[in-house]
Amino acid sequence: MSEYDRAMSDYTIKNLKDIEDAAPGFGLSPNLEARFGRKPLGCEKGGVGYEKIAPNFRVPFGHMHAEQEEIYVVVSGSGRMKLEDEIHDVKQWDFIRVSPGTMRNFEAGPDGAEIVAFGAGASGDAETVPGWWSD
Repeated sequence: MSEYDRAMSDYTIKNLKDIEDAAPGFGLSPNLEARFGRKPLGCEKGGVGYEKIAPNFRVPFGHMHAEQEEIYVVVSGSGRMKLEDEIHDVKQWDFIRVSPGTMRNFEAGPDGAEIVAFGAGASGDAETVPGWWSD
């Protein structure tokens, strides 16, 4: 067991790329890579996720959480984020805080986008709406 796979009661170290990509299970690969660390890290009160979105790809559903607040960080690339009925341009190093009950999702720009999301609150409280972001 390497130091990057070690799990102790007081901490967990896990490599992002060792966490399963959930996107293929939802039919969203290769346009989306989605890795969710809450369970692999053994988080009790928070969570973290990673999304790599292909150039010009729009995630085909909106989602919101009943109780979980999230903070998104655009770590590379750019795109747009729809929050309720408003669309905002986002770029590298933008932080976006989203309250519970707010519908949201991303569309990558011409260079794609990589996003890390941090959540605090109840797990498993997501509601998804297919086709929510339509032109």
